[in-house]
Amino acid sequence: MKNIIWILILVTGIIFESGCKKKSEHCGYTLSDVNGVVAPGSEVNALKQYIENDSIDATYDARGFYYKIESEGSAEKPAPCADITINYVGSLTSGSVFDQATNAQFNLSNLIVGWQIGVPLIGKGGKITLYLPPSFGYGSNQVGSIPANSILVFSIDLINFTNP
Repeated sequence: MKNIIWILILVTGIIFESGCKKKSEHCGYTLSDVNGVVAPGSEVNALKQYIENDSIDATYDARGFYYKIESEGSAEKPAPCADITINYVGSLTSGSVFDQATNAQFNLSNLIVGWQIGVPLIGKGGKITLYLPPSFGYGSNQVGSIPANSILVFSIDLINFTNP
C-alpha cells in the first residue's frame, strides 16, 4: 500500500514538476503556480458539511480547503521547492488511515496540491492538519484504498526543511 502511495506522489510530482521549470529564482517555481487552483463548489460544500457535522475547529481557505495549525513552528517557512522531512498520517473522513510515515523526505513541489499549499503555512517544528477536497488530493482517481473523489485528512509534522 505504501508503495502505491509513494508512486502516486512521485507521479503527481512529475505532473507538477513542469511548473518548477517556469521561473528560475529558486527552483523555477512559485507558490502562485498552485495558488490559482480552486476547488469546485460541490467539493467545497461536501467538505464544509464534513467540517460542520464533526464540529471541527478549522480555518477555511478561499481556495476551498480547511486547515488547523496545531503549532506554527519557526518563523521561516518552506519555499515551494523545499526539501522537507515530515511525519504524517493520511486518513479518510471515516477515520480509516490509508498511509502514514515518520521522517519521510520529499521535495514539496512533487506532492499533491493540498500539501504544496498547506505545508508552507507552518515552519520547522510546526504541526498542521489539512482537510482537503478531492481536487487538492487525488481527484476522481482511485488510488489504492483511497476511493475516487475522497476528502482527505492529513496530520503533518514538519520536522525539517531545506530551501533551495
